[in-house]
Amino acid sequence: MPDFRQALTKNQILLFDGAIGTMLQARGLEPGQSPERFALSHPEILLAVHREYVQAGASVLVTNTFGGTSFKLDGMDPVSFNREMASLAREAAGDKAFVAGSIGPTGHFAEPLGDLPFSDMVRAFKEQIKGLVAGGADLILAETQFDLAEVRAVVMAAREVCGLPVGASMTFESGVSLTGTSPLTFVDAMRNLGVDLVATNCSAGPEGLLDAVRAMLPRVSTPILVEPNAGLPVLENGRTVFKLGPEEFAEKMKAFVPLGVKFLGGCCGTTPAHIRALASAVGGLSPVPLAPPEKDCLVLTSRSVSVAISPDRTAKIIGERINPTGKKTLSEELQAGRFSEAERLAAEQVRDGARILDVNVGAPMVEERKVLPGLVKTLVERVAAPLCLDSTDASAIRSALDVYPGSALVNSISGEPGRMELLGPLCKHFGAPFILLPLQGKKLPVTAHDRLAIIESLLQEAEDLGIPKRLILVDALVLTVSSKPESAKACFEVMRHCRDVWNLPTVVGLSNISFGLPARELLNAAFLSMALAHGLSAFIADPGSTRLRETLASSEVLLNRDPHAARFVRDFANWSPGAGPDPSGPAGPSASEKKTEPVKDLRQAVILGARDGIIGMLDSALDQGQDPFEIVDKELIPAITEVGEKYERKEYFLPQLLLSAETMQRAFEHLKPLLEKKGTQKERVKIVMATVEGDIHDIGKNIVVLMLKNHGFEVIDLGKDVPAGKIVDAAAEAGATLIGLSALMTTTMVRMEDTVALVKERGLSVKVMVGGAVVTDSFAKAIGAHGHAKDAVSAVRLALEMAGRGA
Repeated sequence: MPDFRQALTKNQILLFDGAIGTMLQARGLEPGQSPERFALSHPEILLAVHREYVQAGASVLVTNTFGGTSFKLDGMDPVSFNREMASLAREAAGDKAFVAGSIGPTGHFAEPLGDLPFSDMVRAFKEQIKGLVAGGADLILAETQFDLAEVRAVVMAAREVCGLPVGASMTFESGVSLTGTSPLTFVDAMRNLGVDLVATNCSAGPEGLLDAVRAMLPRVSTPILVEPNAGLPVLENGRTVFKLGPEEFAEKMKAFVPLGVKFLGGCCGTTPAHIRALASAVGGLSPVPLAPPEKDCLVLTSRSVSVAISPDRTAKIIGERINPTGKKTLSEELQAGRFSEAERLAAEQVRDGARILDVNVGAPMVEERKVLPGLVKTLVERVAAPLCLDSTDASAIRSALDVYPGSALVNSISGEPGRMELLGPLCKHFGAPFILLPLQGKKLPVTAHDRLAIIESLLQEAEDLGIPKRLILVDALVLTVSSKPESAKACFEVMRHCRDVWNLPTVVGLSNISFGLPARELLNAAFLSMALAHGLSAFIADPGSTRLRETLASSEVLLNRDPHAARFVRDFANWSPGAGPDPSGPAGPSASEKKTEPVKDLRQAVILGARDGIIGMLDSALDQGQDPFEIVDKELIPAITEVGEKYERKEYFLPQLLLSAETMQRAFEHLKPLLEKKGTQKERVKIVMATVEGDIHDIGKNIVVLMLKNHGFEVIDLGKDVPAGKIVDAAAEAGATLIGLSALMTTTMVRMEDTVALVKERGLSVKVMVGGAVVTDSFAKAIGAHGHAKDAVSAVRLALEMAGRGA
């Protein structure tokens, strides 16, 4: 076969195959049985399935390695397993099809969302990819991913192991992934990483993926792959069945071609018949070229937010205040490894309109290699705004990039000998844009000519290292006009040249211009207004300056970047001198970014996830005579209920939900001795929780367990891969009122019926609730379960209702 990169550029619609698990089930894979072990024991069955897909018209076969990391293989060697699976696909493909090495989620969250170090996740994926490459894979494909950090780990592992093309597919529900990433933010982060193919898969069927694809289009620059399920599963005769037939599936899939999608395939429930029908439906169609993406821009992302930077967009404020220089409290806390002051400064700057936060921990007696990543982990949990990692210590930058889930900005790469060679490849590897600083040698480049010469030299150096221009943000280098009167004019010339000749965005440290002069805000504001006209794209400043925010908003109107002055009118209709704009205005953050508020009381502490401060606040409340039961009933429980409501309204996503739940849990544990001492604690409802037999995925179940504990349930957590008998025995022994069952895979969800049947057989009064990615209301009813919950919040509500406690 030719290099798959040729297929990426070829003017031809290409078909991937359909489901592997569905086909193995039809050939003897028992519900709950490991597809990996089954295929190893029956390689001839898997080989036959692959061949059927080739005969049906698939040009890409996906390996049976979705669970192929050490986290899921239960003692099997990852390299040899993946090599064997890829070899079987390679044998079936021959010279008629490519082989895509499938990589599914590990079942763990990387730090700080979970407890798995990012480097361990990368290491596991590298083992898997080594086997896939040895077995003959033509590309590496991350599938059904739901967290941006884990997708990054797959891409980075692939780049470290091989030179194969890399594709990444994420699943979305209601417009976002499980951890809050939108399709556009996913595309932005993948573009920074330089992936060759972006994709989305799974869902309730083809229609469920149309909106996700449309959301990608504004900035997608790679081919798109779409692989939907054959509808939602239902239970028939003890097996899960997908009701969307081949012809209907194929007809619905045609809707993706006009959008520019050139790679089509199937996920759960699809068969060779579906792929054959799809080949017939699109056989006479030619790919529609993707619409040109929005004018090229540099994009930063957090896990949930994208911030685009370019000369023709509203300039972005980079908040400068998380810097210990001249800040005694911040310096002392950083030296002690504490971050409460930095958290306060972050929240304050986001509320004032900062779209990006510069993070600098450079102070005496601060070990940046430890403190910078520690602070980054804390801020990732607190603010959605992307971060700018500001350090001269390359090892500190490297450690911080390890724990950052999106595309951070690195500040900076200068002309210092070896700096580009050290940091440039690192930024490329992590998909991290960086500020290019025109400093070389000991002499400051005062003239525009000198600065542009250094910039050109550094751009060439970056190009020679294979670093794409899309990652570069040029610092125009502001020097103070009190000593260098021509400095401002030189900056303007640099900005114009970067914009007009190199198509590069520019940034400045704004306040440097006025150093040593009176009325500095006046000079800063005047310089900002003039710089914006010359192409300035971002500036590092204190977003708390009313004058700067007013200047920015006014300039955007004059530069025709605020159509019909709509934002200006909205934010300044009631303006008075010194009042400033509403920080949600043109320079301000979006609603998802501006989620930080001051923590005023215990209720807000839970809502905002003030995990580290909750104990002190509780002690203060108790010292003032508050009753521990009243604290729980009137403050903590209402607070976590409000968190659940925010989650359901999509104001909060999984990271915020978990942070608030952990805060609540700390509060409960602290109050528990007092509650027990008084001896009047309400009898807690007991619930047995388990992931069913054959299923080793427990992320969803663990989240539900945490939320149930927060609402006063006594949870008996049996873990994962638990047989029905053990679950029912535990419920009977504990006198449990409820059983909660979780399953992620269609091959294991049928095991839920075993527990329901055994409960009935033993005549127990315990009620059974079920949930999981593939579980539906109709499935729950079909197996006789008492209820179904789609997520952790609805699981708590359902458990309260079933226990007779009310929502």
